[in-house]
Amino acid sequence: MWKICGVLIAWALLLILHVRAQTPNRQTFTCGGNITGESGVIGSQGYPGVYPPNTKCVWRITVPEGKVVVLTFRFLDLESDNLCRYDYVDVYSGHANGQRLGRFCGTFRPGALVSTSNKMLLQMVSDANTAGSGFLAMYSAANPNEREVKFEKFDVERDNYCRYDYVAIFNGGEINDAKRIGKYCGDSPPAPVFSEGNQLFIQFLSDLSLTADGFIGHYKFRPKKFPSTTVPPTTTAPPTTTRPIPLKYSAALCQQKCKRKGTPESHYCSSNFVITGTVITAVTRGGSMYATISIINVYKEGSLAIQQAGKTMSTKIVILCKRCPYVKRGLNYIFMGQADEEGRGMIAPHHFIMAFKAKNQRNFNMLKNKRC
Repeated sequence: MWKICGVLIAWALLLILHVRAQTPNRQTFTCGGNITGESGVIGSQGYPGVYPPNTKCVWRITVPEGKVVVLTFRFLDLESDNLCRYDYVDVYSGHANGQRLGRFCGTFRPGALVSTSNKMLLQMVSDANTAGSGFLAMYSAANPNEREVKFEKFDVERDNYCRYDYVAIFNGGEINDAKRIGKYCGDSPPAPVFSEGNQLFIQFLSDLSLTADGFIGHYKFRPKKFPSTTVPPTTTAPPTTTRPIPLKYSAALCQQKCKRKGTPESHYCSSNFVITGTVITAVTRGGSMYATISIINVYKEGSLAIQQAGKTMSTKIVILCKRCPYVKRGLNYIFMGQADEEGRGMIAPHHFIMAFKAKNQRNFNMLKNKRC
């Protein structure tokens, strides 16, 4: 009898040892630490068990030089609060005095978080009350990237200074006027926007009055282009670029033969703005004419500064050579030209202006659908 029991116990012990050998060891997570390497896993203290109360744990991640840290939360279960005041995880870019990438609690997992250098810091804080299972996150090293935002459609209340409804884009992960890339409104999509690093902050603000269709944009990562330190090879052939005509008055500019060439269709893509409007005021200063235009229709806004009062829109245009092309106050024209840094329309002799008649409206409406 005792022999049989001994044999059974021996078999049971062997079975237990075999099962343990086949079962991988579960990783044990402690409170904080310094972590290095190309990739790894981080978990809250005791995960997947309930994390302890009244703790503050700090993890410092370091990946190889020249890389950035990409952190992805696979699981998140902390005490929920709208402001994350009680239990939370803070993520910072860098180890000391770095920019905070976000504060997280509850069960909603954020998207991938990317540092601006090869270092990242996580800090988890818990209070004395409600607790959960904590978090599990994976990190990896990646090459630095910049972000590109391209607007497919854009229709936000127009104002010369974008004071009412606007989209503002900032470098980095927070609102900082010193890092603002631009402030956009109107009905023409801005040019693609590129970040200086791997973060962009987009803010949309609207007031209580006029509304529009809003915007649709796409973003993507692309490898960050660093300036080359190599000296480019010299060539004897001159560049084949077209010499730009300066957008300012000069005697040489105004000595050109004043003859309109081409059609609205042929000038559309090369023009920064395309509008139809009535000449309200026209004042000559020096060799140029400064005109105020009451806008009838906008086909291409570009960088043109447009003032809006109710339903009336107007803009300022400088005809660099006062008689080429020649316009008269009170008449309607289609204006196709460039805009200066202040948003004023600039019309040179090679730009396109022609008299506008209401019967031509349909033909000009087709310009909006023209692809450049």
